[in-house]
Amino acid sequence: MSEPVSEKRIVVIGGGMAAARLVEGLVTRGLGPQTTVLAEEQHAPYNRILLSAVLEGTHRPGALALREKQWYADRGVDLRLNSLVVDIHRDRHEVELADRTTVPYDAVVLATGAIPTLPPIRGVVRMDGSLDPRVQAFRSLDDCARLLDTLHDHPRSAVIVGGGLLGLQVARALAVRGIETEIVEGRDHLLSSQVDASAGKVLKRSMAKLGTQVYLGARATRLTDEGLKLDNGYTLETDLVVLTAGGRPRANLARRAELTVNRGIVVDDQLRSVDDPDVYAIGDCAEHNETVTGFVSPAWEQAGVLADVLAGGPATYQGHRVVARLRATDLDVCVLGEPENETGEVVEIANPVKGTHRKLVVRDGRIVAGALVGDLSRVGLITQAFDRQTVLGEHEAGQLLLPEPSNSPRPELPDDAEVCACAGVSAGRIRACRSLEDVRDTTRATTGCGGCAPTVRQLLATRPSGTQLSASPINNGKLSMEGTTS
Repeated sequence: MSEPVSEKRIVVIGGGMAAARLVEGLVTRGLGPQTTVLAEEQHAPYNRILLSAVLEGTHRPGALALREKQWYADRGVDLRLNSLVVDIHRDRHEVELADRTTVPYDAVVLATGAIPTLPPIRGVVRMDGSLDPRVQAFRSLDDCARLLDTLHDHPRSAVIVGGGLLGLQVARALAVRGIETEIVEGRDHLLSSQVDASAGKVLKRSMAKLGTQVYLGARATRLTDEGLKLDNGYTLETDLVVLTAGGRPRANLARRAELTVNRGIVVDDQLRSVDDPDVYAIGDCAEHNETVTGFVSPAWEQAGVLADVLAGGPATYQGHRVVARLRATDLDVCVLGEPENETGEVVEIANPVKGTHRKLVVRDGRIVAGALVGDLSRVGLITQAFDRQTVLGEHEAGQLLLPEPSNSPRPELPDDAEVCACAGVSAGRIRACRSLEDVRDTTRATTGCGGCAPTVRQLLATRPSGTQLSASPINNGKLSMEGTTS
């Protein structure tokens, strides 16, 4: 017999963005006092997407907190930091921590995220198992702090291993700080998982204009006193090596508990393990319909569905349309869905000289995927059509890719237009808020990828009531648009 919802003990393993979103949903449904969160890091859940902004210097580390620790305590949530879970004892309905204490559960949620992939570079790991002092990983707030500490030694050069979204963000952040940066990418173009070769060439050219050399089709093989050796014969002299070469679902606990794991922990439409009705998984560690996500918007969608399921509701997860934004100074990229895997008619406009490449994949008149590089002036309208699956006219897709005339008035977004893809927030909900803090606290918009922040700011500034915005100035007068909430 299943436990009544009012008495159900819920244990969440993980303290990332998916876990934080789930807890918010549980609190809203009155389940806060029954919820325990076991977070491995020493920090309360924070926005990992903005780590590169901390590295760049435009955000304070403290501005990344999604909720302060006191917020959890005030709502009865038992948030335990520095808590490493080593086992799930399904037969006893207990999770075991590294200090051998146990926590009983009626429902346990794995929100363990992903772990970075360590490329096979000889010399990166020393004989004692530690990383070479020149080598830094970049996935957590502690990683970011360690990398910032190395900047006190004034490194002149850095090599970033990995040409994905994170690699480009880190390269730009270090370049903004005056460090000569180079990128090593094993595939034939940048962002190879998101964009095609033509867009990748535009990105490479843009990076070169910004002072970053890119080595494609090359793999780092060995770190020596002379530098980082590549398999194409080059040796890159460098003071710093940053590893950003992807990650994989963190599913070791599920494997130890003998749950089905393919790429991730296999779950059904209720985000429930296919092996145990009392075990759930969300976020980067979960695999639904043979798909793992890796982005915040589907993780938050899963968290909302699971909060309803744990509260006894009928919600089901059917997948989510992914919108990914690259956050980097002077480098704009937005990817909708999977443009390299979707089939349909391709509408494409490119200007390599200007550094722009825009592509939409259209099927049955609807945008099913897209990639925008270098010009995001119409990203709001394109994203709206993508999310709503609007049927476009014969020439509308091409018109959406044309740059917006500088002297044309920006069309007003209707109240039901989605502004924040991560949190599923409409323009009307934004207009109903009093300030940026109110937006973050009540809707969670701007606390995901941050790509909606300019639109949110414009919507608040043009509210009929004329309510003034409130935000805290940091970093020489710059405003944090995606910072902490209380």
